[in-house]
Amino acid sequence: MSDLLALDFMRQALVAAVLVGLAAPLVGAFLVQRRMSLIGDGIGHVALAGVAVGILTGSMPVLTALVAAVAAAVGVELIRAAGRTSGDIALAVMFYGGIALGVVLISKSSATSPANLTGYLFGAILTTSTSDIVVFAALAVVVAAVTWVLRQRFFAVANDEEFARAVGLPVMGYNIALSVLTAVTVVVSMRVVGLLLITALMIIPNATAQLVSRSFRSSLLWASLLGVLASVGGVVSSFYAETPSGGTIVLLAIAAFLVVSVVSGAVARARRAAHERAERHDHEHGPACGHPAIPHDGHVDYLHDGHRHAPHRDHYDEHEAHARHDGHDEHEEVVR
Repeated sequence: MSDLLALDFMRQALVAAVLVGLAAPLVGAFLVQRRMSLIGDGIGHVALAGVAVGILTGSMPVLTALVAAVAAAVGVELIRAAGRTSGDIALAVMFYGGIALGVVLISKSSATSPANLTGYLFGAILTTSTSDIVVFAALAVVVAAVTWVLRQRFFAVANDEEFARAVGLPVMGYNIALSVLTAVTVVVSMRVVGLLLITALMIIPNATAQLVSRSFRSSLLWASLLGVLASVGGVVSSFYAETPSGGTIVLLAIAAFLVVSVVSGAVARARRAAHERAERHDHEHGPACGHPAIPHDGHVDYLHDGHRHAPHRDHYDEHEAHARHDGHDEHEEVVR
């Protein structure tokens, strides 16, 4: 690891990975709520056209890609709001039109090569320059800060637009803001994960986080943590394995999702089995049952065979000394 950190370009790559891994899942959480998980793909294809414009004009491709992506994101949201066509059709037009324009424009440039184009499509983090890092850092901080500050409003709008309008929230404004944040995230991520793979980093950590979280807030935190771990782990793995960084990052994110899915499924089955055994608890606890009664958080536990049993619907649960029983079952079930 020390040899990796001794290289300037790897230090820059790791910084970029942390920024992308933090920002992408934050925005992706609300896209999942809105059932627009694939909008990142569409915006990514339009961003390719922006990259082509930057190459042709000799300007910074990151900035021209940002302009194109933001314009596309706002345009799609306005089309959806106007009701002239469905969101799916608008996304399809953006998806295919963007990549077609990008390919045509890039073919007219002699300043790029197929390898450079592949870097934008699938990520080429090791070619990230210092100026890219500065731009990415500024954009990622803005995305993370705005998303976290507005998370409750974004959630309200994404979860039920009609209710949000009824309580006076500017739904259109928040939808456009989220679309712009998505566009910025796509551009920030294009050199790390690639324009064709960025949606995976937005969505998969959120899918994994939902398996281990009890609230939307904790889901955001878990998703960002998983995104950072996948990004940094992917960069380090790609350095030693000599594989593309974008593909490696996404494969790690998928591997984490599969592992958590298997483990959470096993835990859920164990809890269901514990409930079944708890429901067959033959002894009925009560004031005259002969077991010590211990007041606990608004109810009474009964000390029985070294365990604290609490009545819960038609069975008994086992509480630890400081467990909370507030409707979320954050305790261990009786196994008998």
